Parts: sequence; C-alpha cells; structure tokens
Amino acid sequence: MHFCSIMGRREELSDFQRGTIVGCHMCKKSVREISALLKLPRSTVSAVILKWKRGGITTALPRSGRPHKLKEEDRQVLEKVALENCLPSVEAIATEFQSASGTNVSPRTVRRELRDMGFRGRVSTYNKTKGGEKAEKTQAAPSQDEVKVDVSRLDMRVGRVISALQLPDTDSHYVQQVDVGEASQRTVVSALAKHTPLDQMQHRMVVLLCNLKPAKIRGVLSQALIMCASSPDKVEILDPPSGALPGDRVIFQGFPGEADKELNPKQEVWEKVQRDLRTDGQCIATYKGAAFEVIGKGVCKAQSMSNTEIK
Repeated sequence: MHFCSIMGRREELSDFQRGTIVGCHMCKKSVREISALLKLPRSTVSAVILKWKRGGITTALPRSGRPHKLKEEDRQVLEKVALENCLPSVEAIATEFQSASGTNVSPRTVRRELRDMGFRGRVSTYNKTKGGEKAEKTQAAPSQDEVKVDVSRLDMRVGRVISALQLPDTDSHYVQQVDVGEASQRTVVSALAKHTPLDQMQHRMVVLLCNLKPAKIRGVLSQALIMCASSPDKVEILDPPSGALPGDRVIFQGFPGEADKELNPKQEVWEKVQRDLRTDGQCIATYKGAAFEVIGKGVCKAQSMSNTEIK
C-alpha cells in the first residue's frame, strides 16, 4: 500500500501529505506522477502546489467544529467515566462521556485527553483507589506479541559525511566522521569500500540509523548505520532528498510514534523491521509501502536499484 492512503470525500489532507506533495514537486515530479504515487486526485495535488507557490504554505487552515481539547469540567466528567466504568474500548468511553456531559467529541479526542491525564494500558483496567483517586496501576510487562515492532521505533536521520578514510588492514571497510545534527560528529564504520570509491564518500549526504547499540567493527566503535539498497552483487547508498540537512528526521506515513533512545538487541527490533525495508519500482526507499520521507523536502531514493532490500 502506498504511504498516502486513498482519502474519503470528507477527509482533509494532513500537513504531512501536503508536505509530501510539495516535496515531490521540488524533486521535479509532475502533477500526474505525484497523483499516481500518492493516489490523490490531480486537482488536489495542483491546488496544494499552487498554494505553496503563492505563499509557501503547506499546512491546512484551522477549521471550526469539535474542540481540540476539552474544558476542565468536561475533563472531570471524562475522568469519572473512565474510572467508574469498566468499558471495553475508547469508543465506548466516548459514547458514555457524550451521554453524561452532552459534549460531542470523537474517540480520537477522548484517547488523547485520557493520555494527557495519565491513563495508560488497557481501557478495561482503568480504576480508582478506595479513597476515590486514580490509581497508578502497575502493568504487567507486555508480551512480545503486544510490543509494537515497526519502523517508528527506528531513529533515522539525514547525515553528511565530513571525512572518510580506508580502515587500516582491510580493503572492504571505511571509517567515516558524520554530522547528524548533534553537538559532536559520529564515527561510523561501513563495508562500502568495494562498492563506493573513497572520493565519492567525502561530504556525501546519507541516511543513517542512529539508535542501534554502538558496536565495535574491526576494532573501531561504530555509532550508526548507513542505509543502502543492497543485493548480493551491488550496493547503493540511499540519497536523501535535495535540500535535506544533517539531523533532519526520516519519517513514515502511517507509522507514528517516538523512536527508541537505543534499540535493545534482545528484542531484535531492527532485524524484524529490516525485513520490510525495500526500494519500490521507482527506486524510492520504503517500509511496507511507506516512503522514507523528510517532511517538506521529499523522499529518499537509491540511484538505480529498484525492488531491492534495504539494510
């Protein structure tokens, strides 16, 4: 499935979708190509591009309707509903809350408000202490099946190779100093010496996985992984979109969430996610069809390797 799903008649484009359209346009893609890639009407694509050309705006204007946040008295009613009823879902809580308060809100708003109030875990386990206050429930450790394992847990960023040297005593590895938008550069060891000439590594823009546990490679501590399209006989470094800067985040439509500070090797998150990383027919890097995207700047691509795994 493409990283932008087909919109219903009443759905509005998200800021991410608008930024994606502008990013594709800046990458010299035509309205027809963007429409086909994102599965959006050409008229919609043209309107977003025109709005951007006129004012540099990609965000949607605020609209009237349901409030984004509840009033304090409504929050108190919602908390009471959540604590005193063992309801099976957020949708059920939303229905009960609307009946109790007369305020019309969506389940999505209810979920956000509950999270802001500190509710976590399964909806049916919300309860209160004997004194009437909300209890901090000690949740059992989630099973492996319950732990979310998708690309949102990976910290992928754009980086610039400041310097690259051949690693001593090997003809297959480089050691690079890479700017990823942090106070200090990261040391990265890569097995690219047989695939990319050393002069092409200097000052090159790359995509890096930044939250793997640092590991020694050939005696040097490597602090990130350069993302590449890879086959048994060929490797191509993924190129960030034009205009991307060191530290820019790479995100994936449909997979929201905060990346782990550092991936736990025992959970094998990287290994599980990597199985679904591929370039598509247009050499665009994807995870389950969702493009490697830098908001407002475009997508990450291989130079020529299509339908190939990424690692």
